[in-house]
Amino acid sequence: MAVYKDNATGTWRVIYRFTNWKGERKQTQKRGFATKREAQAWEHEVMLKQNSKLDMTFASFFELYEADKKQRVKESTWESKSHVIRTKILPYFGNRKIAEIEAKDIIAWQNELMAYQDEKGKPYSADYLKTIHAQLTAIFNHAVNFYNLPYNPARRAGTMGNEIPKEMDFWTKEEYLKFSEAMMDKPRSFYAFEMLYWCGIRSGELLALTAADFDFQKQTVTISKTYHRSKGRDIITSPKTAKSNRTVKMPPFLCEEMQEYIKMFYDIKPDERLFTVTKSYLNHEMERGAKQAGVKKIRVHDIRHPYVKPTTKNL
Repeated sequence: MAVYKDNATGTWRVIYRFTNWKGERKQTQKRGFATKREAQAWEHEVMLKQNSKLDMTFASFFELYEADKKQRVKESTWESKSHVIRTKILPYFGNRKIAEIEAKDIIAWQNELMAYQDEKGKPYSADYLKTIHAQLTAIFNHAVNFYNLPYNPARRAGTMGNEIPKEMDFWTKEEYLKFSEAMMDKPRSFYAFEMLYWCGIRSGELLALTAADFDFQKQTVTISKTYHRSKGRDIITSPKTAKSNRTVKMPPFLCEEMQEYIKMFYDIKPDERLFTVTKSYLNHEMERGAKQAGVKKIRVHDIRHPYVKPTTKNL
């Protein structure tokens, strides 16, 4: 490595030469450091990362973790993990040397998170606290398994938050039929909730459906993909789990309804999405319909879990 001052701008830059994992000689550089000391500090961190030395900061190790893990998970999964790490973990541990973080430091961090309350006095939920801690544990596990960190301080400290079992709300068939009647003023919303309720599919699976997924002769719909929106982009990926790839039997009346719905489109292509809305749209419509129908409010996720799966629409 070499540190130079750019006389034209008055800033400092670092030129770094290294050998990559293929044995190829490479060169990179970073400009714009205000002081020589800042440039040398960056140079030191890059050398530690290149040599996998755990004298580096936690923030530097996270960059290694990101490079190792990002391509191995779905984009939506990484976005969720990264958001938690960048907002709840890096601000606390980012500048600490990863090898010097101890269990007592993890406990102090946990105590801060458990004491947090928003402007309305609401703390983080037990589930969210567990999610945050799980991300920290995963990073330290990576350091233990692949970079020779002696032990995982997050595991030694133990998790935080008391697990409170969630009760899932359901609609009876009578409640759903009241709701669906309220949805008839918006055909797209009506048919979307018909698919969610009678087929028991997830909202992301619904939003990825195309006309080609339906076989009306066999009265089935094939679930082979899921939809999410990220940074203004529509993204279609494989379903949540391998078992989520499945073929669902549809009631005859639902086959007729979906054929009616597809006919509403002008010259729709087989691979075009049938429900070009968002999950927030479904949430809004569900709240509207529940209020109008006078039934209890439940989550969109829970509509696919009736107590007993109905097989007919008639009461």
